[in-house]
Amino acid sequence: MKIYSRKQIYEAHKITAEKEKLPSINLMERAGGYMYEWVNERLKGGKVPIKVFCGIGKNGGDGMVLARYLIENNYNVTTYIVNYNTKRVPDFLEAYSRLKSATKNWPIVLKEGDELPEISPQDIVIDAIFGIGLNRAAQDWVKKLFAAINDSKAYVLSVDIPSGMYMDLSPQEGDVIVRPRFTLSYQAPKLPFFLPATAPIMQAWDILNIGLDPEYLITTPTDVELIGKQEVIKMYRSRDQFSHKGMFGHSVLIGGSYGKMGAIVLSSKAAMRAGSGMVTAYVPQLGVPILQTAIPEVMTETDNFNGKVLEEIDFQTEANAIGIGPGMGTDPKTAKAVEAFLKGQKTPMIIDADAINIIAANPTLLEHVPNLSIFTPHLGELERLIGTWKDDFDRLKKTAEFAKNHDIIIVMKGAHTIVTYDMKLYINDSGNPGLATAGSGDVLTGVITGLLAQSYHPMEAALMGVYFHGRAADIAINQYGIEGLIASDVTEFLGRAYMDLFAKPEEPKAP
Repeated sequence: MKIYSRKQIYEAHKITAEKEKLPSINLMERAGGYMYEWVNERLKGGKVPIKVFCGIGKNGGDGMVLARYLIENNYNVTTYIVNYNTKRVPDFLEAYSRLKSATKNWPIVLKEGDELPEISPQDIVIDAIFGIGLNRAAQDWVKKLFAAINDSKAYVLSVDIPSGMYMDLSPQEGDVIVRPRFTLSYQAPKLPFFLPATAPIMQAWDILNIGLDPEYLITTPTDVELIGKQEVIKMYRSRDQFSHKGMFGHSVLIGGSYGKMGAIVLSSKAAMRAGSGMVTAYVPQLGVPILQTAIPEVMTETDNFNGKVLEEIDFQTEANAIGIGPGMGTDPKTAKAVEAFLKGQKTPMIIDADAINIIAANPTLLEHVPNLSIFTPHLGELERLIGTWKDDFDRLKKTAEFAKNHDIIIVMKGAHTIVTYDMKLYINDSGNPGLATAGSGDVLTGVITGLLAQSYHPMEAALMGVYFHGRAADIAINQYGIEGLIASDVTEFLGRAYMDLFAKPEEPKAP
């Protein structure tokens, strides 16, 4: 699913009006009408008090249309105009005029210095104050209104985007944002819905198709996409009946050290569960009996030293994909071995954990990283790799530029893991807080390595790997719960995540 910029959304409205030869007020009527249908379908009438707060722009105009439809259908509505400016968008004025023609209960105008209306927990609040065009802090008295809405415990529905939230800027000190129970976002979700500083505000949201020009939406490239089940289905390749293991690649996972052999165990098993035909773990000698006991399906190779860390990386296996870093440590001997190993590599690999830390400590090693290699850092590793950032948007920009400059793929692990390559961002929509547990990143490394071994393109391997990893966790919490989930559970449910791609929705049971 594409995630459009503010400019693209405005352009979509303009082109839709031109193609359909409609005045722009008709698009406002359409949006407000669809919103009314959504609300009415859920409330089905009733006398619950509804307070509609409208700004003086297009978002406020949509709120005016919604209020009019609600009033015309006998809902108990009080409409407020949040008069934060003397300027009025023409379509807002027309929507305002139509509302006044439909009822004697004209909107109540709120301005600076006025007493704020009382909002009770029994109210439904429609937040249509600011839309996607907000680019500076709201006035203090408007912030007090936002705070009053948040403190009221009323059910709050935001129109398109919560008021006070910016499209391309993280919240600033002193900002107040309406915290809705639900946001009804026009046509597509917005980037802030997925970022650490703003996503927690979004308790729940859905997309409302308001009929913007489909040709424009389909043909317009975006810098951001949401990756879910439908996108992954298009990448997935099914197996032929007469397949054999040699057709699905040989994965090599490099890592492990004294006390951290579990990481390479998790990665190796995940590569098997992801479908790699064969897997070899390259580990220090002390790790061989651990691997052979823990995962009998996985082969092992080792260096020629009898130490607690890897001191050399020189395996004989012909690998289709290599993942390096889990549990490896950053001992100087290991760092030297990684440097020598990278200088001899020509094909993309997955670089994780301590391998990232070793490269971050010696940035000249980036010159030897093969193009299209996949880095999988958590936020701490990312900061060591690219430096600090001001906010979420700055982090995305700097990471995308770093990936572009070095022709690599970066998987920014976290809630809504984001993959970037060639200045594009791909947001994963699977996963849950249960993944915040030791070893889940090692599992992800194994999954991506296993997919790369099966000849998926590195971008496909990264996107599919992140999705399957998150989806396995989503399925697993039904059995273990969020707090009870551990990394090995994710591996055990990878097969179910694959099966889920083509699962048919359950038919309703007979009463």
